[in-house]
Amino acid sequence: MRPLRLALVAVLVAMGCNVFDRAAMAAETEDASAVPAPSPTKKKKKAPAEGSNVEVGPGAAPGAAATDSGASKSGAGKTDGTAKTGAKTGGAATKKGGRGGGGGLVQPVEVTNIVRRDLVESLRVVGSLGANETASIRPEMAGIIRSVNFEEGVAVKKGDLLLKIDDQELQAQVDQSKARFELAKQNLARAESLQQTQSNTQADVDRARSEFAAAQADRTLLEVRLRRTEIRAPFDGVVGSRTLSPGDFINTQSVVTIINDLSRMKAEFQVPERYASKMKQGTPFSVVSTTGDASASTAGEVYFVNSVIDRNTRSSEVKGYLSKPPPSLKPGMFGVFEIVLDVRKNTLAVPEGAIFVDQRGPQLVVVRTQGADKVVDFVPVKLGLRTKGLVEVIPTGTKLDERTQIVGAGVGALPLFAGARVEARPLREEFRLAE
Repeated sequence: MRPLRLALVAVLVAMGCNVFDRAAMAAETEDASAVPAPSPTKKKKKAPAEGSNVEVGPGAAPGAAATDSGASKSGAGKTDGTAKTGAKTGGAATKKGGRGGGGGLVQPVEVTNIVRRDLVESLRVVGSLGANETASIRPEMAGIIRSVNFEEGVAVKKGDLLLKIDDQELQAQVDQSKARFELAKQNLARAESLQQTQSNTQADVDRARSEFAAAQADRTLLEVRLRRTEIRAPFDGVVGSRTLSPGDFINTQSVVTIINDLSRMKAEFQVPERYASKMKQGTPFSVVSTTGDASASTAGEVYFVNSVIDRNTRSSEVKGYLSKPPPSLKPGMFGVFEIVLDVRKNTLAVPEGAIFVDQRGPQLVVVRTQGADKVVDFVPVKLGLRTKGLVEVIPTGTKLDERTQIVGAGVGALPLFAGARVEARPLREEFRLAE
């Protein structure tokens, strides 16, 4: 049994050595493939057989030194090969990703020129429209309506008869006053004639003159009352609906109709107190109705600015005229008013998308020519008036004019930095400045 066990142990040891040798050979093959310049191969000396006696004495030193030298050369060769491979890899990486150097990538950008134009500072508020003049027609005396002399919704002229009140009693009183007036007139003439012949006294003449003046005043009073029985249009306009008919009794509180002067219209709106100082007579504005044609704008002019700020709303009342209102605008409509507060002449303007803002403040990305390349530079500016996609820019140091070319869109999304090379392309139509 013991010899059989020894034989089995020897077989297992031999198999283990064979597996170890194969693993070592695979590792060496992997190292050789990783190094581009393989190291010189050294002949391996055969290991002494098991059980043989090998002596290492002074005569073996040169061989050992040679072996060490070969190992050193082999290690140096591997190191040099690895260094060369790393250098090549690093150089390739620099060429691909080094955008900051002279051989960096070129970034396409859309460019435009700074322009000079007049910019308008405006304010948009809401308000109401009204007729130039509006009058509720009421009688000045009570009576029975004899006739209505107008049609609803028609245009009338100043002085046109609208309504007639019964005037028979007043007409009789007027006739009576005329008779008294004629008698007083004759008595005054007779008294003055007698005075010339000294047939009466001065008191008789004075009494006749007083009676004549009283009769004349009574006649005038009754004629005024008679005229009040006729209700006439106070100005040119359009009459509204009527609320009374012939035969109705009317008094001074009754409303016959309403007349509106539509030759021009009034606009009423509130302006916040921060803009009240810029409002004055003659300030232009435009109005667009929210219920009519939203694209139609009507021009107007301010004629009244209240000198007092309302404590509740902290705003000032402003009124204006619309000289030529279109038929679509009606009194009482709600409107959107755009008021021109200031007009700035000949300012430098850029699209809103050309402004780049960071912790240093607003800047423009200016495109400059550097040799055969186009490079960008960040120029700080101050922002002024904003209106309809445009921004006023004020240079703070670097000179800017109409010939200055800037990146017109996408400055916040593009990977740009000072000195970066770019490829200039025209600005797309939707980003261009409106003329």
